[in-house]
Amino acid sequence: MIATGGSLFAPSVTRRLIEEFSRRTAPTPPPQLDELTVRELEVLRLVARGLTNGEIAATLVVSEHTVKTHVAHLLRKLGLRDHT
Repeated sequence: MIATGGSLFAPSVTRRLIEEFSRRTAPTPPPQLDELTVRELEVLRLVARGLTNGEIAATLVVSEHTVKTHVAHLLRKLGLRDHT
């Protein structure tokens, strides 16, 4: 029983799940990332961490306007509508 610490799946199902996930390869990054500058990659990482434009500006010691420009370039190069 699950309530007593037992498994949710039968052992055969668990084994098949593990086999399936072990066969999968890590996703490869999209080729558009090669087009990004070092600074754009920095901004992308900070956006991915959930930082606001103001927080990114403070972290990189640049203006918020500069961050917005980098984000706009990221969106264009990656073919995205917004950073969410």
